Amino acid sequence: MNVLSNLFENTYFLLTHLRWQDLIDIVLVWAIIYRVLILIKRTGTIQMLSGLGILAISYILSQWFDFTTLNLLLEKFFSNLFVIVVVLFQGEIRRALAQIGSHPLFSGVSSVMETHMVEEIAKAVITVAQKGYGALIVIERDILVDYHIEMGTELDSKISAQVLESIFHPQAPMHDGAILIRGSKIVSAGCFLPLSKNPAIDKNLGTRHRAAIGLTEETDALVLVVSEETKSISVVHSGHMSPNVELADVRMALYDAFGMKYKAYSEVGA
Repeated sequence: MNVLSNLFENTYFLLTHLRWQDLIDIVLVWAIIYRVLILIKRTGTIQMLSGLGILAISYILSQWFDFTTLNLLLEKFFSNLFVIVVVLFQGEIRRALAQIGSHPLFSGVSSVMETHMVEEIAKAVITVAQKGYGALIVIERDILVDYHIEMGTELDSKISAQVLESIFHPQAPMHDGAILIRGSKIVSAGCFLPLSKNPAIDKNLGTRHRAAIGLTEETDALVLVVSEETKSISVVHSGHMSPNVELADVRMALYDAFGMKYKAYSEVGA
């Protein structure tokens, strides 16, 4: 009872002495922490944070055991930690600030535009498959893929079936690489993806399929693969490949990648 009584008294004290400035302060701190967590999720830098954690533990141990030289080096490192973090995440910080500055409250792509993008991508994939072109399309989701792929030629183009088809034409200079779709733009073409090192993968799979599986093992991206040999379409995500899919399956995967509800599938005509 004493514990509960003290808890109640402390809570009452805090509530009665809480100023409006304190509420704003708490909200601002919460917003910063939330954005940092989103940044960590998007960049997939858990390993980097683990490394910083190991250095922090080493710093504490160097103080306990009086390792003078190690302690001095780590102390210099952590005294410049802010600068180090800014350098490591400069690209992500710049992109986040640009998003906040452009549409701080109503950012994102409208459902109408998303539906249009899905239809353009699906149309392009079907056409490319029918013509016997090979294709590799990466749709980025929450985790940035920049750290996992070799970026090709920057495009910054609107998503359209005609543009996608022209990129994968056998005579086009970038047809062998992958294209990267981020948001409502084709940001790059001729990209190279990491090949999967999973020994359990079918040995008959080609380079495109291995690359698609390799990228989705590291990120949450959705990858569409068109085989020029079989003219079949495969959907790859989370390191798993669904081969020989139909148009409806392609649409379903795309709607899911863009975060749209299942009911949208039936609202879009074939």
